[in-house]
Amino acid sequence: MAILEVANLKIWDSQTGKVIVPGSSFHVKQGSCLAIVGESGSGKSLTCRAIMRLNKTGIRQSGDILFNGVNLTELPEKDMRKRRGKQLCMILQNGMRAFDPSCVVGVHLRETLACHFGWGREEITAKMKRAMESVMLKDPIAVMNMYPHQLSGGMLQRIMIALTLVLEPAIVIADEPTTALDTISQFEVVEQFIQLREKMGCSMIFISHDLGIVRKIADDVLVMKDGEIVDRGTSQIIFSEAAHEYTRYLVSSKQALNDHFKRLMGGVSLVER
Repeated sequence: MAILEVANLKIWDSQTGKVIVPGSSFHVKQGSCLAIVGESGSGKSLTCRAIMRLNKTGIRQSGDILFNGVNLTELPEKDMRKRRGKQLCMILQNGMRAFDPSCVVGVHLRETLACHFGWGREEITAKMKRAMESVMLKDPIAVMNMYPHQLSGGMLQRIMIALTLVLEPAIVIADEPTTALDTISQFEVVEQFIQLREKMGCSMIFISHDLGIVRKIADDVLVMKDGEIVDRGTSQIIFSEAAHEYTRYLVSSKQALNDHFKRLMGGVSLVER
C-alpha cells in the first residue's frame, strides 16, 4: 500500500522557462525506504522539496502529490504548514541551515513542538532529552543551550533525528543528510536513520549520491539523470542487474572506487560502505 503517490510532477523555473523535472511519477510504500540517487543537478532535491512545497520563489510545479489520499498540491499554505514536521518531516543536507544561528538550538526545538502539540517547556525538554539520549547525544540539556555554530555537523544531524523521533511523522525525507559529514560521522548518522525506521515504522525518502549508503538503507531505488527518472527497482535489482546504462555506470564507478581503496590498503578485505 502506497502512503505517498507522486504523479506527473513537473518542475520549472518561471523566470527562464527552463524545465528542470519534466514529469516524474513514483510512489512510496508504507514502512519502506525509497532512495533517490543521481549526480548533482539531477533533480533529486528539487523533487523532494516539491513534495514539501518548499522550493524557492520562482520555482514552479504542477502534477499531483497524494499523501494518504490527500492531494498536497491543492492544500492552502496554512494547512500545508500544519503537516510539515508533524506528518512529513524533512531533514536537510546541512544541519547548520536548519537552525536559527542567533538562538540556541533548544529555542528551535521548543517552538517546533509547541506549535504542533501545544506542550509546555518542561514536557518538551523531557521528551527531547530522552530522544537525544537515544541517538547517543551526551548531556542533552547542555546541547540544547548551545548555538548551532558550537556543534558539529554530526551532532546537528542527530538533533534533527531526535526531533523527528518526538514528532513521529508518517514520512521522513532525508536530503543528502551525510554529505557534509566526515566518514565516521556518516556511518554513525546512517545507523541512526536505520534505528529511526525501526523505532517508528515510518516511511522514508532518502536522497543521496552515495550508493554505498543507499545499498545499506534502501528497499527501493529511483535513479535520476537530468531531471528524469531513468531507472527504478528494488535495491537488489538496481545493484545486481540494473536495466539502464547510466545506473550500471554509477554502480561500476562505486565498485571501482572500492577496489582502488582495497588495493591501497594492501588488499585487506573491507566491509563495503
